Amino acid sequence: MACELWTAKLDTYLDGELQRDEELALREHLRTCSTCAADVLERMEMKRSIQSAAMRFRPDPAFRARIRQIVAVPRPARRVWKWRPVLALTAACVVLVAAVWTIHLQNQSRERHLVNELVDLHVATLASSNPVDVVSSDRHTVKPWFEGKLPFTFDLPELQGSPFSLFGGRTSYLNQSVGAELIFRLRQHSISVFIFQERAVGAGCAENMLTSELNFHLQSWSKNGLCYIVIGDVSPEDLQKLSALLKT
Repeated sequence: MACELWTAKLDTYLDGELQRDEELALREHLRTCSTCAADVLERMEMKRSIQSAAMRFRPDPAFRARIRQIVAVPRPARRVWKWRPVLALTAACVVLVAAVWTIHLQNQSRERHLVNELVDLHVATLASSNPVDVVSSDRHTVKPWFEGKLPFTFDLPELQGSPFSLFGGRTSYLNQSVGAELIFRLRQHSISVFIFQERAVGAGCAENMLTSELNFHLQSWSKNGLCYIVIGDVSPEDLQKLSALLKT
């Protein structure tokens, strides 16, 4: 009965339109119900596919026709030399603007795809019956566990005196590259910290990028050739506090 109640509200949740109390109740349900969690992942993947398709840019026939008209417009033979430089410059400007806009849309599409993929990884971890491979609140236990499993090393912060606690870690994969996923706890919330080599993330690892997607906040930055991504359903302020600890 609980599943039937929440299934009807999953799309509203993914659109960020649920009331706050219902949103919190649904997140708690997703942590214990693998069926609904799998349903959320399937809907998120469909939403991500639609968003990616919408971001692709293809010049329409009218745009191509205008370019051809500008380049090939006929002029009287004796005066065409006066306009030829202007036409060439105009055509070059139009082509340049189109190229820049296409690159901009492609970058937006790649960044959106990266954010959606990280949200999927975070939700999959929350929905898993075994969210971590090494369970420990001791950084001196968690960090050595990754030795030999990753092509890089990283440091973990001292959390004593902070509201955060370390829950454990696991290996994760992005663009066929292995990285670390660390789970931190803040009250009843779980926060994922992904660490990958910059080349695995590419240009999507913007410096101090802070964004939101499907009720999750995400912050990323680069350090020593590594890309750090912090994601969770906590407030942006809490996310930045944990990020500050990781940067020290």
